[in-house]
Amino acid sequence: TGVRALDELLGGGIETRAVTEIAGEFGSGKTQLCHQLAVMAQLPEERGGLEAKAIYIDTENTFRPERIMQIARARGLDPDQALRNIFYANARSSDHQMILAEQAKQLIKQHNAALLIVDSVIAHFRSEFPGRENLAERQQKLSKHVADLLRLADAYDVAVVITNQVMAHPDVFYGSPLRPAGGNVLAHGATYRIWLRKGKENVRIAKIFDSPYHPEGEASFRMTAEGVNDL
Repeated sequence: TGVRALDELLGGGIETRAVTEIAGEFGSGKTQLCHQLAVMAQLPEERGGLEAKAIYIDTENTFRPERIMQIARARGLDPDQALRNIFYANARSSDHQMILAEQAKQLIKQHNAALLIVDSVIAHFRSEFPGRENLAERQQKLSKHVADLLRLADAYDVAVVITNQVMAHPDVFYGSPLRPAGGNVLAHGATYRIWLRKGKENVRIAKIFDSPYHPEGEASFRMTAEGVNDL
């Protein structure tokens, strides 16, 4: 990830053949972390990378090429080349998003892409299927999408990273009333789940939860002009 504390929390970094979910409120740093991962994947293996290209499916128009270039420059990469090594697509609907995920297979096979990012996995599903009456249909479709992503990760030995929004559960008596959106579908579909929250100033705290392989723990890091860095 480029952040030592986060790598330690994750047992080395973002895993291939797995789906890692990053959930958090708006402004918690989910997209910033995704931008950094898209650059880190390109680094040689001895520097923690995959020596590979990345695929970035953007559903909320939050991808910023200039941010990629800033992070790449800070990591000693040619910023223009780093940008060219990211296959970017803007998903206009949940159907389009699922088609793009299917098309990603060709890029993985032909262009040595080893990281697929979907930021955010749930935005279109939430806007297209509002209200309780559409929940079952939404969850069924979302379930297929997440299962497709997991199969892709496994079949092609790539890392899949998805971001998730949060929703309020006002009936919670203790702890935070916020929960990741997507219910059981994402709870069961994602291999690893990371919760991001804001700390003081530009500090962010990542907490791993629902992990079959990691003890629950936290890592703190800082958002800077150069990307996401250790404190």
